Amino acid sequence: MDKLNAMAIFVRVIERGSFSAVAREMQTSQPTISKILRALETELGGKLIARSTRQLSLTDEGQRYYSHCREILAAVDAAEHSFQTGKESIAGSLRIGSSVSFGRLQIAARLGDFLQRYPDVQVDLQLNDHLQDMVSEGLDVTLRIGELADSNLIARRIGTTHRATLASPAYLARHAAPKTPKDLSQHNCLLFNLLSSQNQWVYEKKGERHSVRIVGNAQSNNSEAVREMVLAGLGIALSPLWLFYDDLKAGRVVALLQDYTPQSLPIHAVSASNRRQSARVKAFVDYIADALAQAPELQAIR
Repeated sequence: MDKLNAMAIFVRVIERGSFSAVAREMQTSQPTISKILRALETELGGKLIARSTRQLSLTDEGQRYYSHCREILAAVDAAEHSFQTGKESIAGSLRIGSSVSFGRLQIAARLGDFLQRYPDVQVDLQLNDHLQDMVSEGLDVTLRIGELADSNLIARRIGTTHRATLASPAYLARHAAPKTPKDLSQHNCLLFNLLSSQNQWVYEKKGERHSVRIVGNAQSNNSEAVREMVLAGLGIALSPLWLFYDDLKAGRVVALLQDYTPQSLPIHAVSASNRRQSARVKAFVDYIADALAQAPELQAIR
């Protein structure tokens, strides 16, 4: 038995919480993963995992062994990286996480160029509008918009999401355009409800902060759904420029309050602190940072 490989599989099963998920990652079968772990338990002379129909949980011995395996695998990885520095090829599977809209519009559309540049990489793009747990979901890198609350992460800022206050001509035909942020309290405002700021919209003008609590009759946890509401003339939204870039150019929406600057949001590429950044992760982060820096839809309105 390849004990080091078995230890690595054991750690991945615990991180993912699923035999079948690890089998898919390794392009093998669930019975094969189970067989390897049973052989490891036989070699050790005890149970590592208490199996149930709903979840996997570690035995006391399994918890101790898991901690030691993590340390051993990290040491092996560090030793290999030290030996291979400058030689590591950009190849293998790359599991990327992102919010749904940003991933679909800004990441997926650029993967063709990335994979043409690095043809030995296989990308698995996982989209979710809720905060993704990097370890349990097996992500190598995830792109997050907004301030980072978790300090146990390796983060690199790769761009900025500039935002604008937007409404359709149909909405503005029925309602006078707001002249100051305070006027927004008299409008139907549409909320993307996954931001920590929730219903507080903040602007700045000449160094002065303007904050307004907005109200409205519709909200969503998906930014593309908010876009559809705006286009339908339902109300006003404070949204990323990249989401409405083509709509602004085509006149389907109008940018309001242009004398006031809304708070922008940082874009970070994030990796778990207990994982060394592989060459393929670094190559992707470098690539996407450069691509976003050149994207016109990621620039502020001038």
